[in-house]
Amino acid sequence: MGELANCPKCNNLFVQTQFRSICDACFKEEEKAYETVYQFLRKRENRQAHLHEVVEGTGVSEGLILKFIRNGRIQLANFPNLGYPCEKCGNPIREDRLCESCKKNIHKQLNQIEQEEKISERNKEKPQQSTYYS
Repeated sequence: MGELANCPKCNNLFVQTQFRSICDACFKEEEKAYETVYQFLRKRENRQAHLHEVVEGTGVSEGLILKFIRNGRIQLANFPNLGYPCEKCGNPIREDRLCESCKKNIHKQLNQIEQEEKISERNKEKPQQSTYYS
C-alpha cells in the first residue's frame, strides 16, 4: 500500500509506491524524455555518442539520462562511449558504482584497518611486563 507524499519535482501530492517516487504527470514527462533519448540513440550515427552529445542532441538533462542508465533502461553494452560518473571520484565508468582505482583504494584502507586491529589485539593480549631494577 502506498503512502501520501509530495512529488520531489513539482511538489504535487500523490500516492507513493515502491515502484514510483514521482507523481503521474512527472512520470509521463520522464517517459517522453526516455523515448526522446532512446530514439536518438537508436540512430546508427548516434550510437557512438558521448553523454554530453546525447544531452545536446535531445535536450534531456544529464541527471535524467544517468537515472535511465542506472535503472538499466539504457543498456551500455549497445553504446560503447556512454558511461556515468564514479560515485567517489567522478571518473566515467560503465558498471558498478565505483571505478577500479576507488575500489582498490577502499580495499587497501580496509586491509590497513584490519592490520591495525590485529596489532592492537595482540598488544592487549600480552601482559605488560614491568622491569624491576635494584
